[in-house]
Amino acid sequence: HGCDEFCTFCIIPYRRGRQKSRGVDDIVHEISLLSERGVKEVTLLGQTVDAYGHDLDENVDLGDLLREVHSISGLSRIRFLTSHPRYMTDSIIQSVAELPNVCEHFNLPFQAGDDDILRDMRRSYSSDEYRSLVQGIRDMVPGASISTDVIVGFPGETDRQFMATLDLIRDLRFEKVHAAAYSARPGTIAFRKAEDNVPIEEKKSRLRALELLQESIVSGTNSLLLGKSLEVLVEDSHKGQWRGRTRSDKLVFFRDGDDMVGKVIDVKISRTGPWSLEGELISAESKI
Repeated sequence: HGCDEFCTFCIIPYRRGRQKSRGVDDIVHEISLLSERGVKEVTLLGQTVDAYGHDLDENVDLGDLLREVHSISGLSRIRFLTSHPRYMTDSIIQSVAELPNVCEHFNLPFQAGDDDILRDMRRSYSSDEYRSLVQGIRDMVPGASISTDVIVGFPGETDRQFMATLDLIRDLRFEKVHAAAYSARPGTIAFRKAEDNVPIEEKKSRLRALELLQESIVSGTNSLLLGKSLEVLVEDSHKGQWRGRTRSDKLVFFRDGDDMVGKVIDVKISRTGPWSLEGELISAESKI
């Protein structure tokens, strides 16, 4: 719970307090109970989840926690979010690489591509450091999918600075980009000290440009999955189709099979788009 970062745009530390990590045994006990009840997937949550354990007396980090949760029988998938670039270590990345049940998916917000804006946001890393971190993840976990968060129109952001954000997205080719236009939050540092001086229409224009770029990128990456077999955990039904997600958090729809919820199956992809995939069930037998 909570966060110690105090990014200038964020209200979380004021609303939820400083970081407080739950003990490993407490988390493992809760997830064990969930697994006994049939839960197949769990997500470890934190505002800066990769800072887990830094406030505990015991010497543990998120990598250690992932290993403990991985030992629980019955689980097929373990995820974690949201991470902060400052706390993403080789130890955590190596745990993802080595543990079969931990999904090869990282949510790693960068927020802005320009170093001056990053400093104004108090993000504690540079654009080059972020790029290096992403490359390190991809070197250690081949095929890892990476999603990110971005804010456009932060106070003082110029066209040139926004273009640096587009360049970073174009270069790193994220699987998913959660983008939002800056809005002043009463009580935050930016609300107190910075003028919200980017016009709303300009924010909307930048947001649209970013979304169009990301749509083009993910359309291309998803097209490479046509004809391939992907592992899908079925979550529910939607408009007459079964709906589930891949290990890389891609949304997949298919029509075959009965009572598929909770099953981990293989689906052959027959149609791709920027936001979801469609396919055909290969086998109705769950893989777990």
